[in-house]
Order: sequence, then structure tokens, then C-alpha cells
Amino acid sequence: MTKDENDLEKMSLLSHLIELRKRLLTVTIVFLLLFFLCFIKFTDNNQNFADLVYVFLQQPLADKIAQTGGRMIFTALHEGFFTQVKVAFFISMTIAFPILLIQLWKFIAPGLYKNEKMMFLPFLIATPILFLLGGCMVYYIVIPLAWDFFISFQITGIDGSLPIELEPRISEYLSLVMKLIFAFGICFELPVLLLLLTKSGIMTPEDLANKRKYAILISFVVAAILTPPDVISQVLLALPMIVLYEFSILLSKINYKK
Repeated sequence: MTKDENDLEKMSLLSHLIELRKRLLTVTIVFLLLFFLCFIKFTDNNQNFADLVYVFLQQPLADKIAQTGGRMIFTALHEGFFTQVKVAFFISMTIAFPILLIQLWKFIAPGLYKNEKMMFLPFLIATPILFLLGGCMVYYIVIPLAWDFFISFQITGIDGSLPIELEPRISEYLSLVMKLIFAFGICFELPVLLLLLTKSGIMTPEDLANKRKYAILISFVVAAILTPPDVISQVLLALPMIVLYEFSILLSKINYKK
């Protein structure tokens, strides 16, 4: 390689790094703007966007315990403030995620041929949609069922015994809800990952079908790690993962023939 060619290669690498830095800086600025906007109060009752999202996240529990006079508590002076910070971070991450994908696409797309762009574009579109579906499933189906299970362990005091009542801490509750939303959202990305593996030739549809029993086992192990220690929520994560795995095999067979 001549000196001119070496210099040209270094310039090309440097320009790519500058472009990548620009894209990541854009995402960082958007994230920070969203984070601080969450604390701006704009409603008649002096609420900010983080307050509204907090109300949305705690609604499944409120629906279960409001009739019995249930409440949520915080036991440290700083807990209420850091709960809002946590909610703002959650909002910013969720909204910035599609923007990150778009910026990465703009960075990668110029180096791809037209047919390669057509191949990757569906994955780019499917990724946030599948994440949203996973989040919706856990919020509207899994969480209400799991909360019914946990609340069933409350005991009304009878014959002079002390009652056992649920008084969840807001930080622990929100951490659990956010963890579940992210866990289901990420697990719902399974078809994207498997289709990319088959598209790139790393695996074939036959490989996926032959490893079905391992996939089922891994689904339940992952569900046991990511969900609360109750069978209901574990099964409700493992079963969609298994269904998505089978769906991925079907889609990969269709794409593999093409």
C-alpha cells in the first residue's frame, strides 16, 4: 500500500468516526432534552410529564387496591425525587430508542447497496413495533394478572390477629414495572435477531428448527430471571417467546427460499 493510499484510508476512517460521533451526539442531545422536558410543569394542577407517566405506570396497581383504601409510600426523604428522575429516564430512553435506530440507519445506509437497504429496512421498522407490542402485553395482560396473584396474600385481621396489608414503595414498584416492560420489549425482538441470523447465512431455518427444544428451555430460564418469582408472569413471558421463535422459523423459511 502506497503512502497516498494509506493516508486516504486513514481519512476515510476518520470521516466515518466523525459521522458516527455526530449521530451519537444527536441522540444524546435528544435524550437530554427529553429528560429535562419531563420536569416542566404544564397542567392546571401543576403536574409535569413525569407525573403523568408515573400515574400511568401505577394505574394497574391502583385499579386493584384503590377500592380497599390502598396507598403507595416512600420511606426515604429523597425517594420521591429520585422516583421522578427514574421515570424521566425511562421516558427519555423509550422515546430516544427509535431515534437511535434512525441515526444508526443514516450512518450505515450510505455504505449499502440498494438491495441491502431493502433487506435491512424492514428490520429497522419492525424493531420499535415489536418492542412496543412487548410493552403493551406486559402492561395490559401480564401485570394485572401478576398483581392479582401478589395481592391475594393480603390477610384481613380476624380473631384479634394483625392484618397483613400491601403498602408498596414507589421506587421498588416502578423499578419492577420498568424492568418488566424492558424485559418483554427486548424479548419480543427475537424474530428480528433470528431473521438477521438466517439472512446473513449464520444459521438456516433447519438449524432453528433442530434447536427448538433448547429454545424452549432458554425461554423459561430467561423468563425466570427477568420476571417476578411467580409462575404466572414467567409463563406469560416464556410462551410468547416460544411462539415468536416458531414464527421466526416460518418467516426465515419464506425468506430463505427467496
